[in-house]
This record gives sequence, C-alpha cells and structure tokens, in this order.
Amino acid sequence: MGEKNSGIEADPVLVRRDGHVAILTLNRPEQRNAINRAMRKAVKRELWKADADEDVRVVVITGAGTAFSSGVDLPEALTGPPPRTEGATPTQVLRAIGKPVIAAVNGPCYTGAFEFAVNCSFIIASARAVFADTHASIGLLNGWGGSAMLPRIVGLPAAIQIILSGDPIDSATALRIGLANEVVPHEQLMERTLAIATSIGAGHPAAVRRMLRLLKEGAGASVAHALGLEAEAAASWRPDGKDIGDRFDKRSAKPNSDA
Repeated sequence: MGEKNSGIEADPVLVRRDGHVAILTLNRPEQRNAINRAMRKAVKRELWKADADEDVRVVVITGAGTAFSSGVDLPEALTGPPPRTEGATPTQVLRAIGKPVIAAVNGPCYTGAFEFAVNCSFIIASARAVFADTHASIGLLNGWGGSAMLPRIVGLPAAIQIILSGDPIDSATALRIGLANEVVPHEQLMERTLAIATSIGAGHPAAVRRMLRLLKEGAGASVAHALGLEAEAAASWRPDGKDIGDRFDKRSAKPNSDA
C-alpha cells in the first residue's frame, strides 16, 4: 500500500493506527502532496470513518515526504469541475466531526493546505514547517474557511498580513503568533504529536468530545454566551462517580502528576 506499481496511482491517503489514534498521511509526495479530487474524497471518507469508530479518539494528519501539502492541485482544478461541485469540503468535515484532529505539519503547508491545517483542532509543527496562504496573490479567495478561522487563531491584524501578502511564515514565527501550538525538531515531530494525541486519547471519551464541542461553540461567542453554554453543558452532564474516582486515582499515581 502507498507505492506506485504498474502505473497504478498510490493511495492518496495512507491510514494507520497507534492505539486510539488514527494517523492519516497525505500521500502524493512527488507532487508535494497536492490535494487532488481523489485525495479530497479519501480525506473526507477517512475522517467520517474515524468519527464513527468508537475506538478512535484522536486523529493526526501529516504529509508524506518533505511537504505537508502544497495546497489544491491547481492544474487539475483549472481543467475540470471545480472542487465546490464535490459536496462538503474537507474542512467542513473537519469542523463537523466530534473528535480532536491534530495537524502534524512536517514541511511546506500552502494555500488550501494552510486552510486545512487551521481548521484542525491545533497544529504541532516541525522546525522545517513553512506556512503561506497565496489565494489573494494569485487571484483566488479562501473557500475552505481560512478567512474565518485564521483571525480566531492569530488575531485580525496578523491574519490580514498573512492572507493579503501571501508571504511565507517560518516555524518560529508560527509559534510566536500562536499559529502552531508547538514547534519541535523535525525528527521528533511524530513522536511528540503522538504523545499529545495519546494523552488526549487517555481521557474520558465522552467528556473529551463534549469539551471539544463546548470549546468550539464558545470560541466565537461573547463571554456571557460562552458561560451560558458551559452552564448548560454542566447541567446536562451525568458523571459516573466510580469512573471519575478510578481515573483520578490512576492520574494521581502517575509520576509528576499535578492531579
């Protein structure tokens, strides 16, 4: 799986499991993982499958080879039906599923892929990561949620500069402005990302899903509205005392635990 043989195109998305973590790898390395129709279809399919699988608690998305993704396969998009004819976009699916999705950005992450990454729950970046949104530079507009999500991550002034200039952003800048949660040495990217994913996956599955939903719903709301959402969620939550006690004891037994 994942190799070209006798002219047959490789799987556009490779899937593997690490415990409760589903790892999706964008797999067109010779095209810098340009996102074509087959890849869009595969990404949406695998995200929905992960969301429906009770054993999957976290999704990690990364790229094969030296790039995360160069963005939408523009030659294909300009010569055939536009992506908007394909139903839901990959980023609409990202926003719709109820499980955390971590972008492990291993290299260049441009334009459509940049939009894809900022729609994930958060980004862990390799020191080799480079981000850019070149839509406006080449005469296109955001269509995958970048103009809505980026200002909520880095603030409006930084989002305006990033989107209107099209200039690349290195990993250190991405960390400084809050685009990436962490930047790690390249060879440690998947190890660190999987450690975070495993920590999230060890949490109470229903509580993690409900908190993720609460955080996303409250992110664009006023403080008063967000507090109301929290109160509503708390009132409807039915905790299991024994399960909480068992989980607390386990966490307390861990070295260096703050619980």
